[in-house]
Amino acid sequence: MSSTNSNAVHANAADSDTAEKSVKSSMLFVSLVSAIAAIGGLLFGFDTAVVSGAIGFLSDRFDLSKFEEGWAVSSLIVGCVVGAGFSGMLSDRFGRKKVLIVAALLFIIGSIGSAIPDTFSFYVIARMVGGLGIGITSTLCPLYNAEIAPAKYRGRLVALNQLATVAGISLVYFVNSGIAGMGDDAWDVANAWRWMFGVGVVPGLLFMVLLFFVPESPRWLIKQGKSLEALNILLKIHGEEDARKEVLEIKESFKQENSSLKQIFSPGLRVALIVGVVLAVLQQVTGINAVLYYAPEIFQSMGTGTDSSLVQTIFIGVVNVLFTILAIWLIDKVGRKLLLLVGSGLMTICLAVIGLAFHTGHTTGPLVLVFILIYVAAFAVSLGPVVWVVLSEIFPNRIRGRATAIASMALWAADYAVSQSFPPLLDSAGPAPTFWIFGVMGVITFFFTLRVVPETKGKSLEEIETSWSK
Repeated sequence: MSSTNSNAVHANAADSDTAEKSVKSSMLFVSLVSAIAAIGGLLFGFDTAVVSGAIGFLSDRFDLSKFEEGWAVSSLIVGCVVGAGFSGMLSDRFGRKKVLIVAALLFIIGSIGSAIPDTFSFYVIARMVGGLGIGITSTLCPLYNAEIAPAKYRGRLVALNQLATVAGISLVYFVNSGIAGMGDDAWDVANAWRWMFGVGVVPGLLFMVLLFFVPESPRWLIKQGKSLEALNILLKIHGEEDARKEVLEIKESFKQENSSLKQIFSPGLRVALIVGVVLAVLQQVTGINAVLYYAPEIFQSMGTGTDSSLVQTIFIGVVNVLFTILAIWLIDKVGRKLLLLVGSGLMTICLAVIGLAFHTGHTTGPLVLVFILIYVAAFAVSLGPVVWVVLSEIFPNRIRGRATAIASMALWAADYAVSQSFPPLLDSAGPAPTFWIFGVMGVITFFFTLRVVPETKGKSLEEIETSWSK
């Protein structure tokens, strides 16, 4: 009897070790695939923030007006709106992976084109081409990660995309500062901005090559009737029992849906669309990209020199990365809603103080820099990653690509409005009213989250879909 018990104990221990190794192997596979997909976020951050260091030199090179200066920044976003708009339809037809590869190629073309123009018009066209790629990756990378991740870890794996985005932004600040220090002012105006844009080819090529090694989204494969291929991928993510169960749940969700986009406007799911679109817009109109795009200009308006202002933007990048890492650690522990509430509340306070500092003229000390850093930290732990996570989760399987594209288009349209209007608004109304306007948007974000946004932590995508119908 003792020998039998001993054998049973050893057998149980062996089974436990095997199960533990299987879980570790699954998480390694999912993490690697998610990390590769998240490189699209790095392109997103790199290309949207590179202009912050180049805009002053570009403006001098082409003698830009304030309106043209805004257009130099926001022309990329026009391409992003179009890319985001078509991303859902294209990815639903051709698959997430193939469309992301095309997006990487567009990014590379845009980076090269932005580095070589002799006219401002050529620059604008190149930025729009790059924007097509960024619009696609910003929509599909978090969506892809959401579709491949286990529910328990989905928040942090989708938020990897935002970590890559802020890493790209931070990297750009170092790159821009280093390039600007390679020559004198005349060299900067003639050449520095070209190198700033051209360096983007490197991450673009890396992303495109690595995409060939990731699998297609299992949910998209099931939608195409390729259940066996999907099961093989899901077996690498879950145990056999959970993988087969998930295949059946996904199939059932497709049976309960029609393929028309009209479904998203049906009762219940209409609320999902409202939540997605409004959150997407609020992420932008609280002013984050105005701060990120124009950080050197803001610091120069406080009396800081060009080199010092570029160095101070590095502080913004570092804070952005550190607090995004904190968000990844917290998002599956405390949930999406609490992070949004705390973050939007802190952002509102910071914007009010920054506006007051400019209103009273107390901008020469560290006060404004400190509160800008707290504001960026609050965004990085809340609206930055959480909005993209929520957008990737809340829509039904069959129309997730197209519905996410609608919300992503709204986000980029809001980004365009903010980036295009910020320079003339700063010039006409002044910095204090400008930051206060963003602060009012922060108040709206807080109360909208409190009253309308649901908690999705720990739920499968199919469970979230069912909750809207109820």
